[in-house]
Amino acid sequence: MPYLIDGHNLIGQLPDIDLSDPDDEVKLVLKLRQYAGRMRKKITVVFDGGLEAGIEKGLSTHSVQVRFAAKRSSADNVIRDIIYKTKNPAGWIVVSSDLAIRNIAHQKRMQMMRADEFAKTLKSTLPSSKKRHVHQASQPSSKKINPQLSKAEIDEWLDIFGDDSSSSES
Repeated sequence: MPYLIDGHNLIGQLPDIDLSDPDDEVKLVLKLRQYAGRMRKKITVVFDGGLEAGIEKGLSTHSVQVRFAAKRSSADNVIRDIIYKTKNPAGWIVVSSDLAIRNIAHQKRMQMMRADEFAKTLKSTLPSSKKRHVHQASQPSSKKINPQLSKAEIDEWLDIFGDDSSSSES
């Protein structure tokens, strides 16, 4: 069953991502990718405008579709449109704490979850970040943690940004 998620609603419920962080959307998308891969789910996450045009394509994967509302719109409007256009709405779960969105989803017989409920699901499903925080704190501030990427993630980034290793040979 795919999820339709109000991204900023969810970020507001996560203790390790802050809405004031300029990278909050990217951090959430990475977390959702991990969840989608682990749980074999499809996710559409919608954010209010914030990042430049074209970034959606770079953030989206086969399992996580990222959408940003246009400047004169809102995530709620985009979510509403998706709900109304969705075939088989009963097969979807809407994650939002917005009462108006929840009412529309209910009318369409979609399953619903509040953002705080889904945040708990993420926390219980994904590896604990406490270990990473302890590890980071014990390292000198000049050293950066080197995250480990799977081959599939590396291939995906190479598809997005290309492989320029052959052009560096001069």
